[in-house]
Amino acid sequence: MATTVRRAVLTLPAAPLGPENPLPALRPLDEMHTVETEGRDDLPHDMARQVGYEPLRTLLPVRVLDGYGRERTPTGIDTIVIENDRLRATVLPGLGGRIHSLFHKPTGRELLYRNPVLQPADFALNGAWFSGGIEWNIGATGHTTLSCAPLHAALVTAPDGGEMLRLWEWERLRDLPFQVDLWLPEDSDFLYVGVRVRNPHEQTVPTYWWSNIAVPEDETTRILAPADEAWHFGYERSLRRVPVPDWEGADRTYPLRSEYPADYFYEVPPEARKWITSLDATGQGLVQTSTDQLRGRKLFLWGSGTGGRRWQQWLTQPDTPGYAEIQAGLARTQLEHVRLEAGAEFSWLEAYGPLAAEPSTVHGDDWAAARTEAESRLEAVLPRARVEAAYEAWYACADREPHETLATGSGWGALEVLRGGHELPGTPFDDSTLGDEQQPWLELYHSGVFPAPRPATPPGPSLVGRHWRDMLETAAADPLTEYHLGVAQWHEGDRAQAVRSWERGLEPALTRWPLLRCLAVADQCDGHGERAADRYAEAFDDLCNDLGDERRDGQAWTAVTASLARETIDALLAVGRATDARKVWCTLSPAIRARGRFRLIESRLLLAEGDIGAARAIFDTGFEVADLREGAEVLNDTWSSLTDEPLPAAYEYRMRPGG
Repeated sequence: MATTVRRAVLTLPAAPLGPENPLPALRPLDEMHTVETEGRDDLPHDMARQVGYEPLRTLLPVRVLDGYGRERTPTGIDTIVIENDRLRATVLPGLGGRIHSLFHKPTGRELLYRNPVLQPADFALNGAWFSGGIEWNIGATGHTTLSCAPLHAALVTAPDGGEMLRLWEWERLRDLPFQVDLWLPEDSDFLYVGVRVRNPHEQTVPTYWWSNIAVPEDETTRILAPADEAWHFGYERSLRRVPVPDWEGADRTYPLRSEYPADYFYEVPPEARKWITSLDATGQGLVQTSTDQLRGRKLFLWGSGTGGRRWQQWLTQPDTPGYAEIQAGLARTQLEHVRLEAGAEFSWLEAYGPLAAEPSTVHGDDWAAARTEAESRLEAVLPRARVEAAYEAWYACADREPHETLATGSGWGALEVLRGGHELPGTPFDDSTLGDEQQPWLELYHSGVFPAPRPATPPGPSLVGRHWRDMLETAAADPLTEYHLGVAQWHEGDRAQAVRSWERGLEPALTRWPLLRCLAVADQCDGHGERAADRYAEAFDDLCNDLGDERRDGQAWTAVTASLARETIDALLAVGRATDARKVWCTLSPAIRARGRFRLIESRLLLAEGDIGAARAIFDTGFEVADLREGAEVLNDTWSSLTDEPLPAAYEYRMRPGG
């Protein structure tokens, strides 16, 4: 059959994403993938330089997604299916362009780990993320902020004259447009993926890309890549060079032979073909290969320990087999950001498909022979030269304009293209995509005045690019403008000026809580805990007065209340003010208090009040923290303050030794 591209609907048990957190993300969420490089002479110079290059100071202008729960109901999810007579790929354009399934028809095999549910969890840079399939991570170290966001999608004429699916968006952490072209030639066992990241600006921009592939895992699963060494990163935040495959008494290319979650970034020689594969007991599985621009290869494993197994269960439904991840990226490790020069671009082509190798060899003790067997089988079914030729053919089509829209992403790209006058052939950011969130900024751009706030709504998203900051600085200095200006200044590292802007806006403001909350965060960052607690308490009181307006209901205000209450209670408990924290708690609705996150907060509050028995009873009754952060140890820390008994299995999420 000729390759077809069609829209479809997939029904999965899914937990709704819920509303965005309306509070500006002045600090990044706790990102586990950080490491200290100062004073280390064991790191290659390029790695040491790139590890320290432009880490995130904030998540701005992106908002946090933490409003989801764990109640799943059957939900129809829009998909785009790309299919020939050999392979069928199912893409989720509304969820970061994730490839949910890659099914090989001749063998009847699903090549990916296909999660049977859609359950958000707190793993992305901005919170909500879900496991399974192939994801496209751009922006900064971690899972992309677009994990649960819609992308633009359209049909484009492929190099062979058939149809190709183009996905594209404007990545907002680094202000970079990118595209992902999915091309399945007729009669091909391999899906080609052409990727281009462009820098339309006049300055160098830090860039990050990793393609993450979830693959099925059991005791026989082995990961092979062309390397004899790897950089091991554990959740104790250490990075060290280790041999492959055997290290500390175990073959680490078998994911379940490690106890704790870990990353292995393979040291792939520059001249070697870039590939990675996951093979089962029969020597069959998925292989990923690419042109050389995508130099990095990695294995992520959950391990066989209690914490890793618990996380696997958390991300899906009971009795679902586990998974590991094989990955490919722009740098040697995911701890690095790469310079993308002004006006330049990165582009490459990836290929995904089945691999079958001699099982006794790929599972043998001779690592060199195992690697050679896998690579020779790959060369037989997909020669390196064919991938290079496919890249050249695809790149010649990268500027082709789409001819049929299949899905629509955000309006932020259209706003940036309008403001910057960027010409981006092949990835149209049409004015028709501009929506309510972009309108205030569109008015600022056209008139030089930031519009008055809409009644009965929290402040909208802030923009933090230097060009928007310049416009805000020349606009009339009303409280809302000062609020957004301070957020932009804070993001740029000008914290003292941000505080001055927020303080200027506070004096005439009728609604004070947005500015007070920003000032409280600034106080916390400067080590002024008591003053931060005072400002948080004042902000929450002001919000409660605002909520007295009967017009102010719905998801947005519930999200503000829950988010600000959580931060306020944490700030008050941090300085020993349990009585004030209890007052905040008592103002919350029963529905908010019943959330798992707030059950944990209540236990900590009771502990601060000296009622250990009541605090322990909350754990005994049971609760689930839907937005528990990857690597977080707050459950263990709170439990350890209550008792010397072992942590119950239901709360065991520790990802490192001694955690």
